[in-house]
Amino acid sequence: MFGFCDLFRHAFVPDSSSIDPPDMLTPIELPSGLDSTEIPTEIHAMVHGVKQRIEAFQDRWDRPQIELFVAADYLYVYQTMRWVAESQMLNNSRFVEWGCGFAAITWLAAAVGWDAIGIESEPELIRQGEATLSDWQETLAAIPKSGPTPELVRGNFLPEGSETLAEDPTLPSLGHSIESAYSSIGLDVEDFGIIYSYPWPGEDDFHEYVFHRNAAYGAVMVLFKGPNEMRVWRKTRGRS
Repeated sequence: MFGFCDLFRHAFVPDSSSIDPPDMLTPIELPSGLDSTEIPTEIHAMVHGVKQRIEAFQDRWDRPQIELFVAADYLYVYQTMRWVAESQMLNNSRFVEWGCGFAAITWLAAAVGWDAIGIESEPELIRQGEATLSDWQETLAAIPKSGPTPELVRGNFLPEGSETLAEDPTLPSLGHSIESAYSSIGLDVEDFGIIYSYPWPGEDDFHEYVFHRNAAYGAVMVLFKGPNEMRVWRKTRGRS
């Protein structure tokens, strides 16, 4: 549920050069009971398999742990993305996941029919994500109306200059000493119809501002905030 303060806070105008009337982030209200909608058997199986892979990876004593990696509620994210795909007008079906980890969300985005790309800075997580896609490639191909095989790209999911939008220079998303991934894939943030993010505590505003500054009008952000909480935004033009 979004109140007036949320709407006011997200009528964000980055600088004096913004288009007049100002653009803003408009919340898309999710239906009640979304987390109880039916999930196909193959989706349950895939999520179970990825969770087992994550547990095995985290239990390994002979390798360093990946700092700050925490899995999302994959089933709830899938339910939300499927609802967005079925109910919302989208600029296009191009999807990008900011920080794809084991690539579960990127795979699930393809399962709902989107052309999915996952961006990740950690080379070990890229390897784990590629293993996820390989393990479940045949399952994805068998899902009706699924999108093409997802692509994973190593790089920074933040477009260049994003650090200027952060009030706190120590945010975890700013700690990746690797070039932005967009030049390597030949696309900019504005080319994606759907962007998924799972921000770390205290980073919600920052990720939303990066989306606000760089996404095209009509683009949708799907944001996982934590257990039982999803938010969906659309970039729109404000009232004149």
